[in-house]
Amino acid sequence: MKSCEVNFDGLVGPTHNYGGLSYGNVASQSNSQQSSNPKEAALQGLAKMKALMEMGFVQGVLAPQERPDVAALRNLGFAGTDAQVIQQAAKQAMPLLVASCSASSMWVANAATVSPSADTFDGRVHFTAANLNCKYHRSIEHPTTSRVLGAMFADQKHFAHHAALPAVAQFGDEGAANHTRFCRDYGEAGVEFFVFGRSAFDTRYPAPQKYPARQTLEASQAVARLHGLRDDGVVYAQQNPAVIDAGVFHNDVIAVGNGEVLFYHEDAFLNTDQMLRELQGKLGKLGGNFQSICVPRAQVGVEDAVRSYLFNSQLLTRADGSMLLIVPEECRANERVWQYLQGLTSSGGLIREVKVFDLKQSMQNGGGPACLRLRVALNETELAAVNPGVIMTAPLYDTLTQWVDKHYRDSLRETDLADPQLLLECRTALDELTQILKLGSVYPFQIN
Repeated sequence: MKSCEVNFDGLVGPTHNYGGLSYGNVASQSNSQQSSNPKEAALQGLAKMKALMEMGFVQGVLAPQERPDVAALRNLGFAGTDAQVIQQAAKQAMPLLVASCSASSMWVANAATVSPSADTFDGRVHFTAANLNCKYHRSIEHPTTSRVLGAMFADQKHFAHHAALPAVAQFGDEGAANHTRFCRDYGEAGVEFFVFGRSAFDTRYPAPQKYPARQTLEASQAVARLHGLRDDGVVYAQQNPAVIDAGVFHNDVIAVGNGEVLFYHEDAFLNTDQMLRELQGKLGKLGGNFQSICVPRAQVGVEDAVRSYLFNSQLLTRADGSMLLIVPEECRANERVWQYLQGLTSSGGLIREVKVFDLKQSMQNGGGPACLRLRVALNETELAAVNPGVIMTAPLYDTLTQWVDKHYRDSLRETDLADPQLLLECRTALDELTQILKLGSVYPFQIN
């Protein structure tokens, strides 16, 4: 049965703003308080989705969340009408209002960890929503994320959904941003690769000293158990604490994998040689041929990798088996990174082509092409069971661009978040969006 990997991209929400909320994410902090352009952000993301669809890749859409999250503010003691809650928060605790307005759900690489049916004990595709408990503004996402994923992948015969792990530091889970999968074919059993920043209980693992390690080994192990993964189909690796302290807050900022290939920076991991041998051995037993591409620090330093988001790219397999790398415009603007990429594609190696996309609005808030997509490997039967309303088509692209033009502002600053009208605009837009994507009632304002 034919299988493919579908990229479900996050649709940027109407409250996209530069709140500088993500400590450890250099881009997020350095652009804090600048004026954002939600309309441009959403259209940039949609343009990438359309381009990949036109290249022949199956492309999906994952809806944004309701913001500001008034229910979260009520849980923190603000009361009255929705407008009064927003006004009180703006007056008494502006940072909480900013957090409740974050459009960070656009980076759906953090939405969940996904294991294809070929890997799992019951032959279903398994989803575990990420608790994202390292950052408050992200920790409030998973209830809605679970409802949206449930509406997209509703057939229980093919799809299994797990609640987020306990929202405590010991089980910090950042979803697919620290997870990838290697396989000979998307429909065959593969090796799932979990990367963690620290261990909650085992002091043998070193931890970063400056920035927090968001993913724990224990969270990765729990997800593997929930999904029913075989021991011989899982590899755990520790991220280098030094690169976390350099601004590599997720593994997908320093490495990306696809098919049988891992593209990574020389300084990405601890115990790299041992990790590579384990990946090669386990994939080899499944009939695969694991291959790795190491980017030397002498050619591209960690600082350049973080600034350009070279590794926060999409590594895609074309129909002819060649590999394509989707990178942000910032890679072309960085002389060392662009020189490396030119050499990479001209060498006749595994990666034959690089395509550049303008994702400036997302990049300035700390998320590149890989952050914007959640990968789901599906066979033909499973793909047919996905809610068809979320699969990108030319008519859907046209409808969504018109929807964005109708509902989104072209400028947003922190002071604008205190306007209760923004909540009404967001709810009106999302109510219409759920009809466009055929999601049903997934938002709190639609349910309560």
